Formats: sequence, C-alpha cells, structure tokens
Amino acid sequence: MAINLHGRHYLKELDFTPAEWQHLLALTAELKAERKSGTQRQRLSGMNFALIFEKTSTRTRSAFEVASHDQGAHVTQMDGNSSQLGHKESPADTARVLSRLFDGIEYRGAKQQTVEEMARFSSVPVWNGLTDEWHPTQCLCDTFTMRESSGKADPEISFAYVGDARFNVGCSLLVGGAMTGADVRIVAPAPLQPPAAVVASAQELAAETGARITITDDISAGVRGCDFIHTDIWVSMGEPQAVWSERIELLRDYQVTQQLLERTGNPEVKFMHCLPAYHNRETTVAEQVYQLFGLPELEVTEEVFESEASIVFDQAENRMHSIKAIMVATLT
Repeated sequence: MAINLHGRHYLKELDFTPAEWQHLLALTAELKAERKSGTQRQRLSGMNFALIFEKTSTRTRSAFEVASHDQGAHVTQMDGNSSQLGHKESPADTARVLSRLFDGIEYRGAKQQTVEEMARFSSVPVWNGLTDEWHPTQCLCDTFTMRESSGKADPEISFAYVGDARFNVGCSLLVGGAMTGADVRIVAPAPLQPPAAVVASAQELAAETGARITITDDISAGVRGCDFIHTDIWVSMGEPQAVWSERIELLRDYQVTQQLLERTGNPEVKFMHCLPAYHNRETTVAEQVYQLFGLPELEVTEEVFESEASIVFDQAENRMHSIKAIMVATLT
C-alpha cells in the first residue's frame, strides 16, 4: 500500500501507524544512500522553513539546517529572545503568522501542548524537535541506527533504555520500539518509569506488531541478551540541588558501565546516547555535579563512551538523514 504523508504534522510517534513509521525509516535509508553516493536530488528546492528553538540545541539545530540546505530549502532561526512566541504572542497566533510565510515549522521547547497548539493552527507541517514529553526526531534516528548497525530485521532487535524513563527519550523509544515489533526493555527505578498511559499505548501497538515490552527495575534481567543499551542524562541545569541529590541516589546503580554492558551476555552489544552526555568532567554542568556530589561521570562512564561499543556519533549523524526524511515525506 502506498504511503502518503504529505501535509502531515510530525509531533509524536503515536500519530503514525506502524506502516507509516516503516515508510519514514525506508526513506531515511534512501536519502542517506543518495547523499553518500553523491546522487542527491533537491526535493525541497525554493522552500522556506522556520526553526524555533526555545531550548538550546546542537544536533537538532544542525541536522535541520544541513538537511534543509541539502534539499534546496532556506531556514530562518528563532529562539526565545528573537521571537514573540510565549511572551507577547500565543502559539496559535505564531503558527497562523508563520504558516503564511513558511512552508514548514520546527519547534523545540518545553511543553508538548505548545507544539500541538501550533499544529492545530498551522496550515503547513509542524515538526517537533523536542518537548519534555516526546522526542520523535531522535526516536526515528535511533530506530534507523539500530537497524543499520545490527543488520537485523526489526523484530529481531532487542534494546534497553536504562535510566530515567519518565520523559521524552524513554517514552519515545518505548513507543518507537513497539511500532517496529522489537524487544523493548525499559530499565528504571519504579518512580522513574514511563507514565501508565504511554505504557498502555505501547502495549496496544505491541499487540499489533508483535513487539515484546518489559518495564522493570531489575537491571540484570532488563539488559540480558540486548543488542543495544540506551541512556540519557539524569539531571538538567535549572533543577534544584535537592532534585539532583534524589535523582542521583535513585540512579547510581543504573549508570552504564562496562560491567553493565557485560551483563547483557552479548559481546557485540552497542551503546547509544542522544547526547550531550556527562561522561567526564569536561563541561560546566559535569564539573558542577562533581563539585557537589564527587561523581566524575554520571549516566555513562568514559570507558563505555569512548569504547568500540559506542555508536553515539553514528547516531548523531543519522539525525540529519532521519530529519531530512521527515521533511521530504511531509512536504512532497
């Protein structure tokens, strides 16, 4: 069956069917192959995109810019200081203005409600670059990267997300894995597991695709046999020190170490991280954590991050190819 996503918004994984998700993955592979072989066609020539970053960004911003330029489109960057969004103008009004001027709108910020409202009032596709609840551009990239790295069919892939799974990356990987029929493990302390509604949605998808879903606080059982181990940062700047203390105490045992990788029993296991990662003291935040708590590494050790098992930079590159697929699919 032909898949047509023209004019669709890209807000969260649950907005798509498994067949539509597979279409996006196939298009990602096609566009990456074109770029690598020098046979790339500019499908978005002459288009203009508004890229709104209320939250700072390295990979998402760069990926959207380069993907747009590769496809012949132009971009206008906006942030919390250079637009009226949320200060003097509502998301609805912003969307109605920008969709008169641009062919697509990317939004990266805190609230899923904001990007959903923009989509309701926009006459052009709106793409979610990250909210607190969902990170669908990252999830498409990660799913593609696991497929590419393992060479396995999706239902044969097993992966675990280890850490704080309540928010965007944990929830997106849970639903994304359910969409492809994978063996999905969420390994987190009970207070940091995904919301019940997200788990229920993933289980509904799993009934359709054959995915296996495990939610557990048992690290050994959760990672056993996995092909991939994912994690994300534990704390964010701006959170009070009391929250940092509680979070670190809950997650100490969930740090991705070489010993944790060995608990998979898979000598070919790969490590993945959406980045940035606190794997040493070479950033302001990591040094602050070290001064407060005496931890030179947080969610992943330097040993794992710099090991042959780490494919985090392949993953980072694939953000561009998957984002390009999202734009091409929704605009052509």
